[in-house]
Amino acid sequence: MFSGIVEGTGIIKNIVELSDHIHWEVQLPDGSEDGLETGASVSLDGVCLTATNINKNIIGFDLIQETLHRTTLSDRKIGDLVNIERALRYGEEVGGHLVSGHIMATGTIQEITFPIEQSSGDTDETADIQIGVPTSLKEYIFEKGYIAIDGISLTIGKVNNFGEFNLHIIPETLRRTTLSKKNVGDSVNIEIDTMTQAVVDTVKRVINPERE
Repeated sequence: MFSGIVEGTGIIKNIVELSDHIHWEVQLPDGSEDGLETGASVSLDGVCLTATNINKNIIGFDLIQETLHRTTLSDRKIGDLVNIERALRYGEEVGGHLVSGHIMATGTIQEITFPIEQSSGDTDETADIQIGVPTSLKEYIFEKGYIAIDGISLTIGKVNNFGEFNLHIIPETLRRTTLSKKNVGDSVNIEIDTMTQAVVDTVKRVINPERE
């Protein structure tokens, strides 16, 4: 499990295509590798992956076809940045919300706006990002609900009838994550909060028991 509080960004240093999967080598931010062991879970852009080999702060990960099919990781190339979070340890503070690292779908950035007085991409300021989601996720999207975007724990802003929602991004999040590098049309990994899923699915079963 993760908290959705991204530690920083890593750099994809190498991608090796194998017969039935691909192997990544990712350079973690300084210090993020401390105590990391082979077999440990690490979130890359919100996707839970297993560390397969460790060489100082260069960590290896194997990505199977199912992961590549369901997430944006198939679009990544050498030199790209990815959001990094180590798995939670017992007793640690959960500053965001519990995130499993199991991506439900990908969404598309529809719009990015900045206050008029700042220049676009200035990470000392804020940004509003509008994201569109597949029809299958619309019922889980509501204002003030939790959501993880590329592994980042965020609170949903306004939601329209088309299933698009706004996110209000603070400067620290822009500095710490890949969001400051995103453009309109980019895809992002989406994980809905598990409590939200449970409540919505329970209400659906109560209202329409014949669907069971």
